[in-house]
Amino acid sequence: MTPASPLTGTTGAVRDGRDMRWEAHRTQRRRQLVEAALRAIRRHGAGVGMDEIAAEAATSKTVLYRHLGDRAGLYRAVVAAVDETILADLSQAGSGGGDVVERIGQMVRSYLGLVERDPEIYRFVVTRPLETPEGDAGDPVHRITDRIADQLTDALRDHLRGVGADADLLAPVWAHGIVGMVRNVSDTWLASRADGRPHLGADEVTGAVVALIRPALSRPDAIPAPAQPTAPSGGRR
Repeated sequence: MTPASPLTGTTGAVRDGRDMRWEAHRTQRRRQLVEAALRAIRRHGAGVGMDEIAAEAATSKTVLYRHLGDRAGLYRAVVAAVDETILADLSQAGSGGGDVVERIGQMVRSYLGLVERDPEIYRFVVTRPLETPEGDAGDPVHRITDRIADQLTDALRDHLRGVGADADLLAPVWAHGIVGMVRNVSDTWLASRADGRPHLGADEVTGAVVALIRPALSRPDAIPAPAQPTAPSGGRR
């Protein structure tokens, strides 16, 4: 009988099991390193260095690079972790009761809550200390804001359809506009808090944003009518 190949049969199954266990180990280790990076950012601020992150993880920079690739890889891993937290919080906030404006207000308050609880994490993400400039292809921050806008688009679409607006065209426009406004407001609000300047509380900021968008969403006559087909040029008169 021909002996089994070392790459097939029982031996192959053992090797596959080892590969799966090693992959699980790497995934767990990567998660641990990202959690250590988050702790280091909170401790040392958004300008934290790789040495400080390695010290927080009780390991070496070589290990960080092995599991996360490079400094940009670390940044992307941290952003991905923050992304998951933000989207989960916003999804829960947006599923609450009330009309569409109240649900959007709950999502805005949830976002501001993250900024309030973790200001250094927020600064680390939006200032890209280890990553490419804003607007670069594949920008992780843009991916976060796009996914937040997608959630808002879903919330707005049903409402706009109910009042006869062109929901498919208008909902993403308003969603991205709200996200951009809230992000800029958050940046200014965070800077005011850090500098000790007079500033509103998170609830008051949320109320101001809601007060700005409620009139448009509450009055059907304030919503642009669906676009009319454009007549082709050069046709019959």
